[in-house]
Amino acid sequence: MAADLKDVEIEKAQFVFSVYDWDGSNSIDAFDIGNALRALNLNPTLELIGKMGGTQKRGEKRVKLEEFLPIYAQVKKEKDMGCYEDFLECLKLYDKEENGTMLLAELQHSLLALGEKLTEDELENVFKDCMDPEDDDGNIPYAPFLKKMMDNMVVINLK
Repeated sequence: MAADLKDVEIEKAQFVFSVYDWDGSNSIDAFDIGNALRALNLNPTLELIGKMGGTQKRGEKRVKLEEFLPIYAQVKKEKDMGCYEDFLECLKLYDKEENGTMLLAELQHSLLALGEKLTEDELENVFKDCMDPEDDDGNIPYAPFLKKMMDNMVVINLK
């Protein structure tokens, strides 16, 4: 399946793989599969990462580059990962005044209660890294928040 990748994609994957090869063993911890895929501009769900061999804890399993490339190729083919524009459209639903802002409390509730829920600590880290200050009415500009989230690909779970 790695044959589906272009040479430049393989080079990028090799580079990202080398970044996550902390100990120089030519393998990465399966816990880092999701982070490596995100570094390659993909946005896999936690469920998809699990299906592809990702683990919930460090030290459970190691993955070699030859195993990672087919995972990268498969996830690259997935269509339901969402992109900036998709997420922006979702947040526009909360923009009651249609001025590019939404209530911080609504964003917080959504991230804690919907989809792949964040923990309070994860939410705090995301907000600290990506959130602009809220205005007097409790609104935040959601487009810059989303842009920072997508650009930084905040790592929210390093346990």
